[in-house]
Amino acid sequence: MWLQVSLLCLSCLTLPIRSQAQDRASLRRSNDHAGRCHYTFTVASPEESSCSGGGMKPEMDGVSSRLTLLEALVSRLIAGVDGDAATGVRANGEEGLQEAYSQVTRERNQLQQDKERLNGQVQELQRRLAELSQEAESLKQIPCEQTQTSGGTQRGNRPASDPAYDLGNGAYQEMKAEVTEVPASRLIPEGNQNFTGCGELQSVGDPVLHKKADSITGKYGVWLQDPEPQGPHYTNKTVWRIDTVGKDVRQLFAYEDMDQLSQGFPMKVLVLPEPMESTGATMYRGSLYYQRKRSRTLIRYDLSSESLASRRELPHAGFHGQHPYSWGGYTDIDLAADEQGLWAIYSTSKAKGAIVICQLNPESLEVKRSWETNIRKNTVANAFMVCGRLYTVASYTAPNTTINYVFDTATGVGQAIAVPFKNKYRYNSMVDYNHGQRKLYAWDNFHMVTYDIRLGRASQGSS
Repeated sequence: MWLQVSLLCLSCLTLPIRSQAQDRASLRRSNDHAGRCHYTFTVASPEESSCSGGGMKPEMDGVSSRLTLLEALVSRLIAGVDGDAATGVRANGEEGLQEAYSQVTRERNQLQQDKERLNGQVQELQRRLAELSQEAESLKQIPCEQTQTSGGTQRGNRPASDPAYDLGNGAYQEMKAEVTEVPASRLIPEGNQNFTGCGELQSVGDPVLHKKADSITGKYGVWLQDPEPQGPHYTNKTVWRIDTVGKDVRQLFAYEDMDQLSQGFPMKVLVLPEPMESTGATMYRGSLYYQRKRSRTLIRYDLSSESLASRRELPHAGFHGQHPYSWGGYTDIDLAADEQGLWAIYSTSKAKGAIVICQLNPESLEVKRSWETNIRKNTVANAFMVCGRLYTVASYTAPNTTINYVFDTATGVGQAIAVPFKNKYRYNSMVDYNHGQRKLYAWDNFHMVTYDIRLGRASQGSS
């Protein structure tokens, strides 16, 4: 920039001299007396009749001085600008390179730490996989022996060597069910195909989808119909639904029938007086029975009056994750209804995690009678009552699992069984029996499904 300004100034100084003389200058060539060629450059002046000798020299000397000073000034300016710019660029460049190097170093160190952490996790997973494989092989070699008792005792005798009780492995019951599986022909005795009375569970049909929840709050929940409705407001076609994902579960949705449920149009939404915990609620004789959040308190909510009808603590029952099913969900207390009344399925510290069954008074919620089984609650995925018998489901995720255990409250005897059961959507968080429809209701990974079941006469040796 400074160089351009200087050149412009120099042009301004020389321009007047050139403009005045350029039209009157002439160049002549001639030989001198010695025969050599001479060139003569002549500029004529209209204002002077002859050359005055030193008249031009002072003017030319002034111009030359000014040009010398101007060149010196331009040189200093150019040197100063270039030096400052070079210094600034060099400093900025060094600073930028240092910062980039530091950033790359930090990222490299972080990646190295992540790599070491992931390698450690891979090694740990490989070690656990090897241990589980070895344990599975050893368990396959253990014979499945079942000890039974007879008589009307309220507590089933727990065999000292029963792995279902001694081992805390939640996957063992499912494996045991596979080992003790029996042919289907032995499950349905002849003459039971058309049986319509109360009896033993013979088979469970394929799941039938009725509704899929459309939000994350519908990952798991409770849905059912009242097998013995009371009053004019609701019938046995009314469908009830509760999404149990959330910190404060209070909304009870009522649908006129299955069609309205499938379309997603509730006819009414009730607000429960106390928050609910888990998926263990049930519907029976015009009331919703459920467990209050973070407590062992049971609540009966009357549907007609839309009010709390009774509440009572379930003595010694574990709650909020002390004795849940294997899938979790704070399913410590599971309420159920069947042909014989209202039940609670739970466990206590005294029972050391084994399933305890008690029959409740549906009005006051008092315990009428209780039984202790010999199967641990956290080794099964879910349970339900049919005709006074407890049935447990082996897995909540396996697409083809079994109902692997039955306990008869009439005899106090439990035994292993293997009735096929399907978790079509692979996360079954609720199974409940409706004796009015003779169906199982389940909530399987956002999907509300039902299963047709078949009951048969009790086989010989059991009641």
